[in-house]
Amino acid sequence: MKIVLLSILTGFAVGFIFAFMKLPIPAPPALPGIMGIVGIYLGFKAYEAVLPWLQGILR
Repeated sequence: MKIVLLSILTGFAVGFIFAFMKLPIPAPPALPGIMGIVGIYLGFKAYEAVLPWLQGILR
């Protein structure tokens, strides 16, 4: 949980600094871009969940 809070605080600080310096946001500005990142994360977690099952079958 500590890593999550540090990540949120860091992201907030970076976003604040970018806005202060009038730079474009350093993240996908639209929902499709954000959902793409979520999809990558979910795919990675699905692979981690399925891998032990696949290893059991392939043995």
